[in-house]
Amino acid sequence: MTRVLLLVEDNPTDEKLTLRGFKKCGVANEIVVVRDGAEALDYLFERGKYAGRIADELPAVVLLDLNLPRVGGLEVLRQIRANERTKLLPVMVLTASKEEEDVVRSYTLGANAYVRKPVDFGDFATAAQTLGLFWLLHNQPAPSPQAS
Repeated sequence: MTRVLLLVEDNPTDEKLTLRGFKKCGVANEIVVVRDGAEALDYLFERGKYAGRIADELPAVVLLDLNLPRVGGLEVLRQIRANERTKLLPVMVLTASKEEEDVVRSYTLGANAYVRKPVDFGDFATAAQTLGLFWLLHNQPAPSPQAS
């Protein structure tokens, strides 16, 4: 089974750039896009409109923006780490925030990486390619915990 990537991004332009970057480097994995923190939590915890989805596996990685509507990225990260099933899920913060406090809080809450979105399309596409290849091809994921 091919593992999915979960992209949590409310900015349509950044979403398109990220998807183009992955496509350009040949990432064939399905990329699920959710547009706010509440929807991300619903997807991960199989509730709301995702209550009936088949969820044998967690995503290979969550690409998480911080500045999200409804539930902010830091709260999404906190809830991911607080849940036994998702606490080891790789989460990469992918954000435009340059605030040092956001970097510190992200790592304190358990982010695996913090990447600032480049403004230039070429740089953004390269960053997406590099990140996708690392998380999908080189990273050794933690074993999946048994569902409670």
